Amino acid sequence: MYDSRALRQFVGIDLGCEPVPDETTICKFRHLLEAHKLGERLFARIREYLAKQGLKVSRGTIVDATIISAPSLMKNRTKEQDPEMHRTKKSNRWYFGMKAHIGVDSRTKLIHSVAATAANVHDSQVLPDLLHGQETREWGDAAYSGQRHVIRQHAPGATSFVQTKTNRHRPLREVECTRNRTKSKVRAKVGMCSW
Repeated sequence: MYDSRALRQFVGIDLGCEPVPDETTICKFRHLLEAHKLGERLFARIREYLAKQGLKVSRGTIVDATIISAPSLMKNRTKEQDPEMHRTKKSNRWYFGMKAHIGVDSRTKLIHSVAATAANVHDSQVLPDLLHGQETREWGDAAYSGQRHVIRQHAPGATSFVQTKTNRHRPLREVECTRNRTKSKVRAKVGMCSW
């Protein structure tokens, strides 16, 4: 919330008047939402509202994930480290916390699916939860490469536009680099930094 003015506006926090809630408060709130299954119900109501306003999910889905850092000293009620949070390494840096996975409509930029996992859960493991099944196109970064069978199973009509993974033993050909740049332009429309 310190990094995103849009997020602060969404939750109604003015840093000039009040601090951002600490991680423990946010974690307790998340557990309350989970315990009462309010997250799913709120998300369903938002989708209903948007559909009534004429904003509907189209045929393309962009999938992505981001790490939500938490202090590694964060403890739960039993004074143990929260078992839902784990360490993971990304770009030669270690993080502790959770990961937010989203499925976003490629045309309207509406988030139609969300999943939260421990940070060490690979992005591709959550892919089935991010597809609504009616896609004709699906975009994702290289973390989702090798998942064509999952896409076929959960969105049979979808063509995969997942980034081609680079390999240190075989560099990408120019045509693969060009395709990756084109795919990145679509994915960049809803980059994780914007939410």
